[in-house]
Amino acid sequence: MAAKATKALVDVDKLTKAQAKVEHMRLSLEIEGHNERYYQKDAPTVSDAAYDALRRRLEAIEARFPDLVSKDSPTQTVGAAPARGFAKVQHVVPMLSLGNAFSDEDVTEFVERIRRFLKLDADHIPALVAEPKIDGLSLSLRYENGELVRAATRGDGFTGEDVTANVRTIKDIPHTLKGRNVPAACEMRGEVYMLKKDFLELNKKQAAADDTVFANPRNSAAGSLRQKDVSITASRPLKFFAYTWGEMTEPPADTQHGMLEWMDRAGFVVNPLITLCKSVDDVLKFYNKIGEERASLGYDIDGVVYKVDRLDWQERLGFVSRSPRWAIAHKFAAEQATTVLRGIDIQVGRTGAMTPVARLEPVTVGGVVVSNATLHNEDYIKGIGNDGSPIRDGVDLRIDDTVVVQRAGDVIPQVVGVVLDKRPKSAKPYKFPDTCPVCGSHAIREEGEAVRRCTGALICPAQAVERLKHFVSRLAFDIDGLGEKQIQEFYEDGLVMSPVDIFTLRERDQRSTSKLMEREGYGETSVRNLFDAIDARRNIDLHRLIFALGIRHVGEGNAKLLARHYHTIENFREAMLAAAKGSTDEENTTEAYQDLNDIDGIGEIVADAVVEFFAEPRNVKALGELLQQIEVKPAEQPRKSSPVSDKTVVFTGSLTKFTRDEAKAMAERLGAKVAGSVSKKTDYVVAGEEAGSKLTKARELGVAVLTEDDWLKLIEE
Repeated sequence: MAAKATKALVDVDKLTKAQAKVEHMRLSLEIEGHNERYYQKDAPTVSDAAYDALRRRLEAIEARFPDLVSKDSPTQTVGAAPARGFAKVQHVVPMLSLGNAFSDEDVTEFVERIRRFLKLDADHIPALVAEPKIDGLSLSLRYENGELVRAATRGDGFTGEDVTANVRTIKDIPHTLKGRNVPAACEMRGEVYMLKKDFLELNKKQAAADDTVFANPRNSAAGSLRQKDVSITASRPLKFFAYTWGEMTEPPADTQHGMLEWMDRAGFVVNPLITLCKSVDDVLKFYNKIGEERASLGYDIDGVVYKVDRLDWQERLGFVSRSPRWAIAHKFAAEQATTVLRGIDIQVGRTGAMTPVARLEPVTVGGVVVSNATLHNEDYIKGIGNDGSPIRDGVDLRIDDTVVVQRAGDVIPQVVGVVLDKRPKSAKPYKFPDTCPVCGSHAIREEGEAVRRCTGALICPAQAVERLKHFVSRLAFDIDGLGEKQIQEFYEDGLVMSPVDIFTLRERDQRSTSKLMEREGYGETSVRNLFDAIDARRNIDLHRLIFALGIRHVGEGNAKLLARHYHTIENFREAMLAAAKGSTDEENTTEAYQDLNDIDGIGEIVADAVVEFFAEPRNVKALGELLQQIEVKPAEQPRKSSPVSDKTVVFTGSLTKFTRDEAKAMAERLGAKVAGSVSKKTDYVVAGEEAGSKLTKARELGVAVLTEDDWLKLIEE
């Protein structure tokens, strides 16, 4: 049951309106999720390049289908809503983001747009201020009569978080502005950042204290600034570059460059690399020069920002959507390095997903030593991945290959290329494991998925805690006093490692010298109540047990369908074991599988997942051990005396006397099995109006065909 390769994205100019609407919604949700992780949680999960690619595609879709644009679209918003826990601050002047340029041509077009907008002669190029784009946390500082009164993060661009107390601990930020020419009210803006050497030192201390280790300097700066405990912020080596402003009653200069000079005199730290450029060639030379010096800078940058120097021209140019017309960010390509792929390790996640990780010869990329990098999934190794990461033109990855490593946006290292000239002749294509490296259970890929998953749901240590939490959840065993917190604690202490351990806990506690009642938070009464609650669940409904097993795609609804169809745990287990005998065949032709697949509402995806669960012997063993400790109540028994008891019925066409759900429920109450497809095992096909292929097949197989009136007459008997 191999999966098909993930489909490539359809060109925007070939999308239908319906396709565009669906993809617009998907992209919007994905981008909003990335915004929340970046701006609120300081924990981005994709590179800047991958994020920019998502935005560019969304913008292209909106350009072709303008009616999809809404005020809530990510193209119309900035950042993410402020996180809870800090007071809200309304920005008098919104803190908007910048448009992006990714090539020299984009920069040339940016300058041409400005020239056309301002109606300048062809040889009149506006002066531009070029400044390194610091990779930090945007901050707004409000001064009244020269005194710092409030500091706020960007937030969603309109409302930020009040971090005044924390900001007062940053040495680069003046509490009082210097000089005579100080506006009565002004909002100074810039970037909080951390030097690379300070970041590395901080991470050493964090690791030694068994505390959070930050992914990069940007995350460490953001996390340090947004601390509830001001003393923690004070202990962190935060720095600040000023480069722009918001509200200002009386601007001290009439050019961008002049304002930067005033900021320096007023007591702010202004980046000394900022340069005034008089032509497109000048800005591109600056970009290339900064790019060459990037690795040697003491702080992280991810591009260069260009701003029109004259403030009156900035005012005339104004804004479009969420960005100013008079500024743009020229982004750098992600930093890369070459090294050798020494091995591929497989990590198993809490849902059984198997993720390959490259084990690399250590190499420095962007100032950080990288020894591991994500390989995303099985297809990525084969060179056919299409998950938003760079695709390597069909070139696969092999052990001992010389590879190109990238820390895109300085977030998650990834392998993005292979140096084929250096590939050893002995290198062989990598074979992705078809068994779980943690528990040895077989691993499968479902059709349409790139991820391979371990099927050892009940016995895999990598999945154990989450599976146990699911096992005791409200719709499963729902054991009073044994929730997620207790499961986590009991698992970590070796008390409950599998479902059966829950029901042997009392017996083991009686034999143990270390009693449960001696644990913190427990006593004789609470332990007795816990054991009684466990015993109360030794008699469980069949559908609850099926749901508790944690089989992929089997939620509450499907668990009830299976329970109603098989009635008892004995029938269910026997049928699934029979179906599992055909699981290794290219097409499962066992009668048990066909019967499972024919259950109305189940279908092939769910059927395959259930069969794969029972094809793993250790799952079957774990279930058997569990059944020795509990009793499973049969599903509600339908009437056995009706004319359709034990008959298989298929409903097809448009029913007029009852709905499909009503017909199904009616048949099941009378003891019939309702199937979704017609086979030689079908007893009756009830055909409504416009019945199609199912009616045709019934006639071909000689199955009895009934009208709705015939059906009602039959069951009334």
